[in-house]
Amino acid sequence: MQKRPVQRGRPPGATTFDAELAKAFGAAVRALRTERGIAQEMLANLAGIERSHLGKIERGEHMPTLAIIFKIAAALECSTAVLMTQTETQLTEGKA
Repeated sequence: MQKRPVQRGRPPGATTFDAELAKAFGAAVRALRTERGIAQEMLANLAGIERSHLGKIERGEHMPTLAIIFKIAAALECSTAVLMTQTETQLTEGKA
């Protein structure tokens, strides 16, 4: 039996982007940010990411990496668990 060669990258047509989840996460970030009275530009600065990227995350246009999720949570002075709980709330309430 011959070994198949390892192909790098995702299989054709595969994607990790989930629009509903991205919108729910973005809505959760925006809700926590506004609740704390932080401007989007300030949050981006505190998290060490571009303001335009944060805007795309909040609108659900980008799916953040795990590292960015941790940066955003730290900038919001909350745990990632709080951020994920808020995201789950957004998903169940259908606010996203």
